[in-house]
Amino acid sequence: MPIRDRALAHACIRTIAAAALVAVSAAASAANLGFLNDTPISYMKQRDLQALNSAAQVALNTKKDGESLDWDNKGTGNTVPIKGTVTPQNSFESDGLKCRKLTLVAEAKGQTQTWTPSACKASDGKWKLKKQ
Repeated sequence: MPIRDRALAHACIRTIAAAALVAVSAAASAANLGFLNDTPISYMKQRDLQALNSAAQVALNTKKDGESLDWDNKGTGNTVPIKGTVTPQNSFESDGLKCRKLTLVAEAKGQTQTWTPSACKASDGKWKLKKQ
C-alpha cells in the first residue's frame, strides 16, 4: 500500500475512533443522569422552577423553623401537575449573612423528590442558595 493511501487510512481510522469515543462518552453521561428519569425534577420547566423559587422566598421570609408552605405549579403552563412543600429548618450565620437550611419537596406522577439546600439572604433582600 503506498504511503499516501496508508496515511489516509490511518486518518480515517483515527476519525472513526474519535467519533466512537464521543458517542460512548455522550451515552455514558446520559446514563449517569438516568436515575433522574421520571422524578419530579425531570418534569419541571423554567416556570415551575420559578414557582418553587417564589414559594421558597416566601417561606424563608415568613415561616418559622419547621413550618411548611405548600406550593404547586398551577398556572405555569406545564401539563404535568407538580406540588410540594418548602420547610425552613434552622437558621445560622455564614460569612456575616443570615442563612437557613430548608427542605424542598416535589411530587409528580406518583414520585416524590426531596432536596435539603441552604440559602442565605443577600444584600438585595433575596434568598440565594448557598454553595456547598
